[in-house]
Amino acid sequence: MSNQSTRPAEAVNEASAAYRLQAGKAALLRPGYKMTEVGVIPEDWASSPLGKHASFRTGPFGSALHKSDYANDGIPVINPMHIINGKIEPTRTMTITEQAAKNLSEFRLKPGEIVIGRRGDMGRCAVVQENQSGWLCGTGSMIIRPLNTDAEFLQRVLSSPRAISAIEDSSVGTTMVNLNQGTLAGLKIQFPPLPEQKAIAAALSDVDALLDGLERLIAKKRDLKQAAMQQLLTGQTRLPGFSGEWEIKRLGDLAKFYKGKGLPKSALTPFGSEPCIHYGELFTQYGETIRETISRTDKNTGDFRSVANDVLMPTSDVTPRGLAKASCVVIDEVVLGGDILVIRTDPAQVCGTFLSHVIRREEDQVLRLVTGTTVFHLYGTDMKKFVLKLPLLAEQQAIVEVLADMDAELAVLEARRDKTRALKQGMMQ
Repeated sequence: MSNQSTRPAEAVNEASAAYRLQAGKAALLRPGYKMTEVGVIPEDWASSPLGKHASFRTGPFGSALHKSDYANDGIPVINPMHIINGKIEPTRTMTITEQAAKNLSEFRLKPGEIVIGRRGDMGRCAVVQENQSGWLCGTGSMIIRPLNTDAEFLQRVLSSPRAISAIEDSSVGTTMVNLNQGTLAGLKIQFPPLPEQKAIAAALSDVDALLDGLERLIAKKRDLKQAAMQQLLTGQTRLPGFSGEWEIKRLGDLAKFYKGKGLPKSALTPFGSEPCIHYGELFTQYGETIRETISRTDKNTGDFRSVANDVLMPTSDVTPRGLAKASCVVIDEVVLGGDILVIRTDPAQVCGTFLSHVIRREEDQVLRLVTGTTVFHLYGTDMKKFVLKLPLLAEQQAIVEVLADMDAELAVLEARRDKTRALKQGMMQ
């Protein structure tokens, strides 16, 4: 009896606490803003179900299309797999005849509509463009027809993390999430006035255009670097001021081989007294040159330490291709862990960074030296057989400098791209 009498009081207390929390949040709001189900939004924005701003049409049943309806280079059928990064990208093999499309005219896409995937990863959606008019909404997709709402703005909202999370929480299915019209219709969304929707969509579109341009430029610069490496590291193209034949050498005639020691992951500590390299970092953290380390450890008796110009390679991996990674450490006294092959050459003859570039480029040759079946290994006795063409030291260093300049240019572009991505994320928030 006493338990029953306390429950109403507990409920009142909980409700009061929730009210005080909301009231506290409201008190902290800036003037001109309000608290809604979708968070804090400007006073002149609305928070309402998507069903008030759009109508929906689920794609046809799978049985509506037959094997005989499909034809190469016909009318594209748009399923979730064809919606990539906010754009529709059809495939030649997933197309149907004009007659089959006419029979399913109610599912044909019109410019300004949104097609959204309703299976698998939520949030895949794109605005239909003029040149995509008449394409067919596939079985796994749904058409959203905006009403007095900017389609580009709505597409941005539906692909945002908050909307995706809300859709996933409301969608049906256990092994595969399945989106239905009811879920979309009930989805609460923030709607600014129409002119502001258009302005927001235009601003985000401008940022996307900048990102696309940066991605294309980065890809072009990477291709140029690959071409330069092909020409310069083989002697097909010579830098000004250099001539003479390159010598063919076995690595075993140029280097001594050592192996790192110890250094389990548990020995890595952010405040250790010694810089160190764990073999696993050679796969993911370092490129052709290591100028500073990302890890530290405490001093231990018997540590194996680097000499500037050493070239490091991992000696074991579950995939053979992972072993064709070489990095030149240009600093002394770095603790080198076990499972690291250390290739030590005479710095008066061999530039370590040039050697690391050559080894990475000659991946196929390295793979022929790898042993093992389930776990693959690469030892100094194997790498002794590695063959390379070697110019004089001055030319090696000049080639490395050219490639380093290209890397620096790429790094600047990648940093600009990353900042632009962060800017876009902030704008969407």
